Amino acid sequence: MEDKKLTFIMYPWYAMGHPTSFLHLSNKLAHRGHKIFFVHPTNTLSKLEKFNRYPELINFKSIIVPHVDGLPLGGETTSDVPIFNRNLLYQALDITLPNIESLIQEIKPHFIFYDFAYWVPSVARKYGVKSVHYCSITPSSVGYLMRGENPSSEAEMMEPPPGFPVDSSIKLHKHEARLMVALHSMGKNSSNSGSGSVSFTQRLLLAFQDGDAIAFKTTREIEGPYCEFVEHKFKKPVVLAGPVLPEPIETSNTEEDWSKWLEKFQEKTVILCVFGSECNLKKDQFQELVLGLELTGYPFFAALKPPIEAETIEEALPEGFKERTQGKGIVHSGWAEQQLMLAHPSVGCFVTHCGGNSLSEAMINECQLVLVPNFGDQFINSRLFGGDLKVGVEVERNEENGSFTRDGVCKAIKLVMNDESEEGRKIRVNRTKLREFLLSKGLEDSYIDALVQKLQCLL
Repeated sequence: MEDKKLTFIMYPWYAMGHPTSFLHLSNKLAHRGHKIFFVHPTNTLSKLEKFNRYPELINFKSIIVPHVDGLPLGGETTSDVPIFNRNLLYQALDITLPNIESLIQEIKPHFIFYDFAYWVPSVARKYGVKSVHYCSITPSSVGYLMRGENPSSEAEMMEPPPGFPVDSSIKLHKHEARLMVALHSMGKNSSNSGSGSVSFTQRLLLAFQDGDAIAFKTTREIEGPYCEFVEHKFKKPVVLAGPVLPEPIETSNTEEDWSKWLEKFQEKTVILCVFGSECNLKKDQFQELVLGLELTGYPFFAALKPPIEAETIEEALPEGFKERTQGKGIVHSGWAEQQLMLAHPSVGCFVTHCGGNSLSEAMINECQLVLVPNFGDQFINSRLFGGDLKVGVEVERNEENGSFTRDGVCKAIKLVMNDESEEGRKIRVNRTKLREFLLSKGLEDSYIDALVQKLQCLL
């Protein structure tokens, strides 16, 4: 029973954070001799390949994302598609059902791991294959944000749902609740939603309700009560994969230039600011952010997408900014190898949009955390890390519209970087403790082994 080698199909949603997260887990499974068929949109291969530690056991299967009217030509991932056109990409995902069905027939796996393709369980069941919803967001996010078919009102969304863990510090601000209510109703009766389309909320609910189990990348020690809440809510076994730490990656030539630049500065003095592949700030917020970085007086490297109203980073920068920060500040719009940069000895602070993978990568390094959530589960992650765990500090924002100022950005960075304040000191102590826990010997192995055992029991 113990040694049975399993075969998996992985079919993550087309947002880079999802395949990345699925691939980290695939590596841990392949390390134990299990075989994985990894389905991905064609052009994402170059970004994923370098994370594959076991090419003999992890087979990439590329899938052409079907074109749906209104999608940019060749659009494959969420970073190619504006947020309120996402429902078109969901439709494209749904059109791949026959491809996935024939793959299941051909490979006859034991398991298929999926997330937004809510129809996977019913297809898998036809062939006696077990389906597991591997959720890229945290149990706390799922527990708080998934409120049933009808989007709650703004006021309801600001408070946790009934039965939510009592000592949680998770709540939404007004501007966040407004955004979440809008997201919940997305794709409902939209003119182009097509006959078979479901709303975003229905999609997620079905994805949670229909599989054989729900798996999360977390530990009981960090999110135990939230895991129980989710298990109770969906009446499905919740299995935990543990911290699923990213494997170290090899340096490539493009990244080496940045490490040369970072080497000019003293240890733990550089601020690294990265907001992920999907976050477009408004121009005024973009400017407040970079001015806040400048205001700290520390050297900084910011990898950001150009703001909504600008074509390039250059034209969006504040007047005189480039001249003033010459040699000690970089604002870069290309791909930055965040994981490598976080591990660099010069980096002392990470200003993050609170995406799950970014936080995982940050937790195993020594940088301090400044939290600037922008959307969805990032709000919850920020409260979990800043509130429950107290391992970082959130930038203050306007309750009504969610805007932040350069002073707010500067203040948060100085708080975690500065040895003087009591609050900053406590955060740094908590931060070190959590890092030591996540890296503690045997923790990850014990979770992955238990996950495999629980999966064996489902067969």
